[in-house]
Amino acid sequence: MSREKNLSLIIPIYDSSSYLKNLLKNLVLVDYSQYYEIILVNDFSKDNSLLICNSFKKKNPKINIKIITNKKNLGVGISRNKGIKAARGEYLLFIDSDDNINSKNLLKLIKYL
Repeated sequence: MSREKNLSLIIPIYDSSSYLKNLLKNLVLVDYSQYYEIILVNDFSKDNSLLICNSFKKKNPKINIKIITNKKNLGVGISRNKGIKAARGEYLLFIDSDDNINSKNLLKLIKYL
């Protein structure tokens, strides 16, 4: 595998605090952190989603995590587009904040790329 970011995970977030912690913990693959980045786009959440994102970033300094915060609710499409602009990976993977991602499958994808 090359040492460049191969994969950008783009996650638009709106009032997803009840799902977000579970999703994010499954995205932690420290041994492969040089191959992917996580882009969290907070779409003006009114719950503690942004707090969860900031805490996640702080607890995982080895993983490249970018947090984008919209100043008003723009919707999932525009939020994804903001994530695309910030992405540095060769490939993009869109994940919804309420998805249940299996870390083993993510690892298989990263190894394949």
